[in-house]
Amino acid sequence: MTATIRELTRYYEDLWWESKTSLPDLGPSYTANEQAAREKELEHFIRQVNRELASPPRSREAALALQQRLNPAFLQFAVQTLGVSARQLEGLPGEPFSATAEDFVRQARAFDATLSSDDIYQAGRNAWTANSLQWLLTAPIRCSPAILAYSLLYPYTDNYLDDASVPLATKLAFNERFRQRLLGEPIAPANPHERSIFESIGLIEQQYPRAAYPAVFESLLDIHSGQAHSLRLVRPGAAPGEVDVLGISFEKGGTSVLADGYLVSGTLNPQQRQFCFGYGVFAQLLDDLEDIESDCAAGRLTVYAQAAGHWTLDSLLNRTFHFGDKVLEQLACFDLAGPHQDLIRHGASSILIDTASRAEKYFSPAYLRELEAHSPFRFAFLKKQRKEFDHRNGSVIKLIETLAPGFS
Repeated sequence: MTATIRELTRYYEDLWWESKTSLPDLGPSYTANEQAAREKELEHFIRQVNRELASPPRSREAALALQQRLNPAFLQFAVQTLGVSARQLEGLPGEPFSATAEDFVRQARAFDATLSSDDIYQAGRNAWTANSLQWLLTAPIRCSPAILAYSLLYPYTDNYLDDASVPLATKLAFNERFRQRLLGEPIAPANPHERSIFESIGLIEQQYPRAAYPAVFESLLDIHSGQAHSLRLVRPGAAPGEVDVLGISFEKGGTSVLADGYLVSGTLNPQQRQFCFGYGVFAQLLDDLEDIESDCAAGRLTVYAQAAGHWTLDSLLNRTFHFGDKVLEQLACFDLAGPHQDLIRHGASSILIDTASRAEKYFSPAYLRELEAHSPFRFAFLKKQRKEFDHRNGSVIKLIETLAPGFS
């Protein structure tokens, strides 16, 4: 771990322990009748979208016309149902984000035709994070070669390192060859899987020559180190304190988004570097809460999985709310309008509440009722919607492809 990463990890560990475990201010609350009314509005919006998609557009012009028809409906739905304001939505770069998402799918399929929709969705989540950083850093919102390459490293490396069927020795040998390639050493790939990884690094080298942008490659080595350290988290039955769960998790999450920041702009000032790292830590916490079921089954240690089954996670989630709010206070280092900062904070709180509703068995009933009161929709309704509609993975890619004929 480099001195910079060690310093950032310790900073956010301190911030975590300083964060309160009391219930935070979750914003406005809703009565059951108000939630029921909003649920009807959501069902109406979904029907409207489905009607529009019943006859998929067959040209680029038709796809743009469809987006223009749906945008006003979404804005109305967001303001009337989700509780955001028109000022918060004003000036958001919706069209560039949409066009870039289309371009990412096209480029990913062109780079590797064997990638599944699940792989592209997983990679796309990182690409969307990078696009958000482009917006914050006032850089052009686009799918650059570096962003494409780094995003594809997720399905190529993360899934491989998380695969319990692959022996640890094999993973360590792969990690060493990967590190040598990141250092710029001339090393031949051992198999087609490594060839794709090495070619991805080549795309980054084309956009950012090593001599001119050393920080870019230092950040890639930092996330590589974080991934290697995260292998220690697979320790079924480990006693509390036996593994530095918090430090390893924060290092991996923080270095992941920090690399995004460098791949977006090539350089970062200290305040931007600190925010990117902190945002990555917060995103890692969200992912760990979402994956708590599978982590517990695999014996993978996280802040939440380690406590699950022994205590309710009420206080841990409260601490996560407070921690996330402190991280997002650092948005002030960007030239970002106040309403947009408020929108990001509102979105983070809403995502945490929704994620907790999916992991309901790990929280006390009273705590879930408190969270539910601050959700525009009742948890049972959201659960029903998830069963009826597949909003995840392949469906996301299919929707992008529907809205972008000829791009995939």
